[in-house]
Amino acid sequence: MRERPLFGIIYRMDKRLKEYIKSGGTLGSLAKLPKGRAASAPFPCDPAKVYAKQVDGLALRLKRIGVKDVVIGVSGGLDSALVLLVAVGAFKKLSLPLSGIHAYTMPGFGTSKRTKTNADLLCEGLGVKMETISIAKSVRQHLKDIGHDGKTPDAAYENSQARMRTLILMDKANMVGGIVLGTGDMSEIALGWCTYNGDHMSMFGVNSGVPKTIVRKVCKWWAEERVESLKCKVKSCTSTLRSSLSTLNSCMAAKALLDIVATPVSPELVKGQVTEDKIGPYELHDFFIWNFCKNGLGRKQLYDAAAKRYGKTFGLDLIGRTLDTFLYRLVSQAFKRNCAPDGIRIFSFDFSKESWSIPSDMPTGIL
Repeated sequence: MRERPLFGIIYRMDKRLKEYIKSGGTLGSLAKLPKGRAASAPFPCDPAKVYAKQVDGLALRLKRIGVKDVVIGVSGGLDSALVLLVAVGAFKKLSLPLSGIHAYTMPGFGTSKRTKTNADLLCEGLGVKMETISIAKSVRQHLKDIGHDGKTPDAAYENSQARMRTLILMDKANMVGGIVLGTGDMSEIALGWCTYNGDHMSMFGVNSGVPKTIVRKVCKWWAEERVESLKCKVKSCTSTLRSSLSTLNSCMAAKALLDIVATPVSPELVKGQVTEDKIGPYELHDFFIWNFCKNGLGRKQLYDAAAKRYGKTFGLDLIGRTLDTFLYRLVSQAFKRNCAPDGIRIFSFDFSKESWSIPSDMPTGIL
C-alpha cells in the first residue's frame, strides 16, 4: 500500500479503492472539497435566526402541500423538543389551531422517567395535546414472531423499537391526513446515527440542517427567552386569570426545556444509554463536519486543529478516536443519507443529495 494525494485529500490507495475507481466509481462531493482553507469555529449562528428559518421552512412546506396536520414523536430529548417548538411556531405563523399538532410519546424498554416527564410537561406547557402509546407489548410480540428471545439487547432489540415508533407515527399521519415531522439532526444524519427506516424516515426533516450543538443552543435560547419574558410580565402585569394561566404554561414549558437541555443525549433503546459515550462528543463531531465539508481539511489537519482547540477539554486520545469514528461513519453510512426525506437547509450546506453526498458503494475506511 502507498499514500498519494487524490482530489486534495490523502487517501490510502488499497486494493479496494483502486478497484472501485477503476470500475468507474466516483467520489461525489469528496472530489469537490475546497483546498487551502484554515480551520474555523463550527456553525457560527444566532439561535433566534436558526429557529426563524426552521419555522419559515416548515410553514412554507405546509402551505405548499395544503396540509394542516403534523405528527411528531416526542421523546423528551433535544431533537424532538426543537421540532415541537418549530411546529408550534409554524402553526401560529399560519394561524392554524394547535390541535393540528399531534404529539405522541412512545415509551419503550429504555425510556426513563425523566424524559417521559419532560415530554409531558413540554407539550402541556405549549398547549399541545399528547397521547402516550407504549410500544413494549408490540415490540415483544414482534421479537417473538421473528425468533428473538426479547431479552438480549442487540441490534434487532434496539432497532425494532425505533421502527415500531415510526410505524405508529406513519399510520397516525394516515389517520389524520397529516405528515410525520422528522426529528433527526444534521450530526446524526452525517454519522448515520439512526435506525434505517426507523427514526431515519419521515415526511419532512425539520432538523436535518441543524447540527446537534446548535439544536442545544436553540432550545436553550428559546427557554431563556421565555423565562426573561415571564419576569417582565410578572412585574408589569395586572394579572387576569387567563394571563396567569398563560404565564404558568410558558414557565412549565421553559422549565421542562431547560432540563431537556441538561439531559445526556440518548436514544434510550436500552437502560442507561448515553450516545456520546459510544461515538464521542457531538462538539467534536460538529467541528469535524464543518471543517471537513466546509473547509476541506484532511485527517491530519482535522486532528491538529481539534487538538489545539479542544485538547484540554477532551484530551488527545478521545479526539483521535472521535475523528476515526467520524471519518469512518461519514463514508459507511452514506446509504442512509442518500434516501433520506426532504428537509430545511439552514447553513451553506447540508447532507441532502443536492448539497453534499457520496456514493453508497464507496469502500469504507478510506479517509
